Amino acid sequence: MNLQIPGLVDLQVNGAAGADLTSEPERLWDVAAALPAYGVTAFLPTVVTSSPDVPMRALATLAAGPPPGWVGAAPLGLHIEGPMLAPGRAGAHPPAWLRDPSPELVAGWSREAGVAMVTLAPELPGALSVVEALVERGVVVSLGHTDATAAQVEAAVAAGATCVTHLGNAMPPLLPRAPGPIGAAFGGSDLAAGLIVDGHHLDPLFVRTAWRALGPDRFLSVSDTTAALGMPDGPTRLGDHDVLLADGAVRLLDGTLAGSAASLLECLRVLVAQTGCTVQEAVATATDTPLRLLGLRPRSDTITVTPDLELVP
Repeated sequence: MNLQIPGLVDLQVNGAAGADLTSEPERLWDVAAALPAYGVTAFLPTVVTSSPDVPMRALATLAAGPPPGWVGAAPLGLHIEGPMLAPGRAGAHPPAWLRDPSPELVAGWSREAGVAMVTLAPELPGALSVVEALVERGVVVSLGHTDATAAQVEAAVAAGATCVTHLGNAMPPLLPRAPGPIGAAFGGSDLAAGLIVDGHHLDPLFVRTAWRALGPDRFLSVSDTTAALGMPDGPTRLGDHDVLLADGAVRLLDGTLAGSAASLLECLRVLVAQTGCTVQEAVATATDTPLRLLGLRPRSDTITVTPDLELVP
């Protein structure tokens, strides 16, 4: 028997259907139009580290609104991932564009202006004051691409940070005397933690461990999907980088993972398979958890899926 569930909410969407939001932020509404085919009815358009004009171009596109007759997933605000990231954990973010946090860099970034979330590394000089400033303006601050110690993460939490970006990726491993961001998330704080459960970014044992530590209230399913979503294997784009989609994974030419080609619904199917959680628990990680993190009420839109989470047109 088919199930009617809330429309999915994806807080990390770099692109879809051949459109990359960082190199072409003006295609935001094209990406939004593509997402309902994958069960997503609301999302955060995500731009990664790049030229300083890119967030402003994306915000201008968002503020201008959709073209006439447009139908698609509702953008809930921009997710700006970078450029305030640790150089040693940059991953697919171009090192040349990385910057230390500063009031000048985030001038104009507010929820009212359309910025819903910012990912930064809390150990960088000036980071804590930037966290406080962004939180005061209604922006959710997430910690990622970081070499932070657990103590530095907790200092950022005290300043107002409430999330970790793609837990387990672009950060130090959990060690017994150096628990780092993973330990800080697992150790009982109120941090939500985004995880990319696409079968490539995380080992199933890590996913099961995270599920037990975080539970459905703090486990945030994200796709981190890119322009490769819905495209055949071959070259594609993520910001300044040429990337390659092959065997379901998106990588830089040196093999570094560079976002995903998975839909959020696909990630939920993998989550159920790897943890044994219920469909309802998995769905909560992509509906209740992201909306609560953003301070938003439940949405009225719904989708219909099969019991194994295949979308019913």
